[in-house]
This record gives sequence, C-alpha cells and structure tokens, in this order.
Amino acid sequence: MHTEHVSPTTATPESRALAALLRAAKKLHRQATSDSLAMSLPVLRRILQCGALREVSLPQLHRRRDIVQRKHVLRMLAIEAGHGSWEEYRGCVATMSAQELAQLDVLASHAGYPNHWFPTFDEAERHAAQHGGLPVRAGTQGVVLVHPPAGANSH
Repeated sequence: MHTEHVSPTTATPESRALAALLRAAKKLHRQATSDSLAMSLPVLRRILQCGALREVSLPQLHRRRDIVQRKHVLRMLAIEAGHGSWEEYRGCVATMSAQELAQLDVLASHAGYPNHWFPTFDEAERHAAQHGGLPVRAGTQGVVLVHPPAGANSH
C-alpha cells in the first residue's frame, strides 16, 4: 500500500480526506493486533463480519492476529462504507463529508471497552435510548459509546 505525505498548507480536500482515512486505518490496525482483548476484539469482529478475512473463527484470528494487515482494515472500511474494494472506496473518499470522516476517527479512537457493540445500528440506538450513550454506525453494526468524545453526534 502506498501512503502519501500530505502537507497541511498544500493539501487539497481530497488528500486531507484520504489522509484522515489512512490515519483511522492505522489506528484500527494497531488495535486489531493489540494484546488487549478490549482493543483487538471489536476490530477483529468487524474484519470477520465484513469478510475481509475468511475461513477463520474469532478465537483463531485473535490467536493469530499478527496475520492482520493494513489492507484487511482498509478493505473492512470500504465494505462497511458500501464499496466492493479499497480501490473503489479510495476513489470516493474525496466526496466524503466532514461528518463521515469524523466518524472514522471516533470509531478508531473509541472502538474497545467499555463500549457496547450490536449486530445492527437499530439495536445500538434502542440500547442507547434506554441506557444512555452515543450510538454510532460501523458498517452494518452499531456501537454505543459509553463515554463519547465532547461534541460528538450520533451517526
């Protein structure tokens, strides 16, 4: 994978959007390969849920989390965003709203414990309505951030 250095003074909106996406992928990759169950399991579940890695169970993937590469995380983000591949998604990054880019940072920074993950965003919304927290969409899944960042809105 080729990553580009983007100078803040000369960056176009497209290159800033791509840089934000690559930063989020880097954080998620670190979390996926972390020794901490609270950090790694939410990301590994997402990788399996979207099919970026196949024919491996969650316990097997956790034991062998060193096989997770950045390309798997990028593929996961692409599939969660409704695209067939990272290459297709990369071409659409320029049209992402500031809210969509901010959501990537929220999910990368707050993916693990003590948040609650759900198979659907609707379930996350219902849980948040009853128990509090901020529901956030993560592809087809939903997460309720127990301690959302200041100024965060539901996505």
